[in-house]
Amino acid sequence: MLRAGLLILLLAAFAGGSTGLAQESSSTAAATSVQAEPGQTAQSPGHVSDQIAEAESAIAKSDWRTAEAKLNTWVAANPTDARALFDLGYVADAENRLDDATGFYRRAIAANPRSFEAHLSLGLLLARQGKPDEARSELITATTLDPGPAGPTLKARAWRALAQIDRPKPGGDNDPTAASNDLIEALKISPETEDDTLLAASLAEDAGQYDTAEDAYRRVLAEDSKSRPAITGLAHLLLARKQYPEAETMLRAALVQFPDDPVLTAQLATALAAQDKAEALPLLQKLHQTDPEDPAVTRMLASVLADAGDYASSDKLYATLLAANPNDTDLLIAHGQNLVRQLRYVDAYAVFDQATKLAPSNIDGWSGLAFAASRLERPNDTLHALTMRSQFAPENASTYFLWAISYDKLQDKKQAIVYYQHFLDAAAGKYPNEEWQAKQRLELLKK
Repeated sequence: MLRAGLLILLLAAFAGGSTGLAQESSSTAAATSVQAEPGQTAQSPGHVSDQIAEAESAIAKSDWRTAEAKLNTWVAANPTDARALFDLGYVADAENRLDDATGFYRRAIAANPRSFEAHLSLGLLLARQGKPDEARSELITATTLDPGPAGPTLKARAWRALAQIDRPKPGGDNDPTAASNDLIEALKISPETEDDTLLAASLAEDAGQYDTAEDAYRRVLAEDSKSRPAITGLAHLLLARKQYPEAETMLRAALVQFPDDPVLTAQLATALAAQDKAEALPLLQKLHQTDPEDPAVTRMLASVLADAGDYASSDKLYATLLAANPNDTDLLIAHGQNLVRQLRYVDAYAVFDQATKLAPSNIDGWSGLAFAASRLERPNDTLHALTMRSQFAPENASTYFLWAISYDKLQDKKQAIVYYQHFLDAAAGKYPNEEWQAKQRLELLKK
């Protein structure tokens, strides 16, 4: 059922050479956390020794100690036996002795460069260790070799692992079509899986093909309504498209099936916060208590607390985040805005000044700096910040007012009159107190 249309989905998602970038896939390790089974393919032709046969029988029973003892004895006398070396690598891999496993797999490859399972297992291990370039080389080699009696299933595993590695990364220069092509190769030689459809959906989303991605997520859910990856993937897509009510409805239903799931709860909190619903705050507080070290939850909670008017509590969280990321411009600006709301203008000015130095094109940084400078009665600094801001964004009622009062303080009547009038035209009754002040100053300045 799922296979119908998946190749079309993959091809359509990348028609036109889209260059969309993806978030780093957290599923790479899960997709590559397996090994080729010992003895599935012919490591070396001819008769298999009794010692190796006994060792592989022990491996099948997960009796690693017995298997390793027999293999070590055999390899001591036969140091270039590729099959025995691979089996030793498999045992070490299973026991999470990754350096030992890497060494045995490499020795197996040196003994038999055409060992499909040694290249595959080494590639999968390197991928789990976060060494994508080395892993890719081994996996590509595996796709060119004969998998032997195990048939195409293991070769398809290599293509699927390559698809995970080749996913475009933030700030990377990956070919956005590579992962799609890898997955297509896997589908040519093995049946489609739910994970394939989920990966295709994610790739389509990465490429900006949101309708295609949504269709794929919904097809998975039509087959398996309890697929958490499909639910979270579709929810992420709906949130990115600002379809908050739809995301909220879907996530509430999902949490009935999976109570207290942290990802689904965080997504629901995001949907609620975007709609200014008070329920977002207790959800985020609960998540933060469960995992106070999660920076994404901490950042979201800080933002919601600020929206709720609890600026002091919000700023404590921002201070924690800034301790770990002192040059994060978004955090600095949020911190500065909290300081302004607490009337701490000197501190706010310093924070906004730091933010604008780190990110000279950040509009919010210059806006905050202009406002803080104005409150500190520093009209020249206010005008400088406004001038810098105007290079990156159009004026609005708030900036017109800051221009006007700054020129007024500097006794530049001509410019003050111009900007007070601009402010009144832009305000259109939305800022009654400031409009009253502007009208009073215009009357005095025109006399």
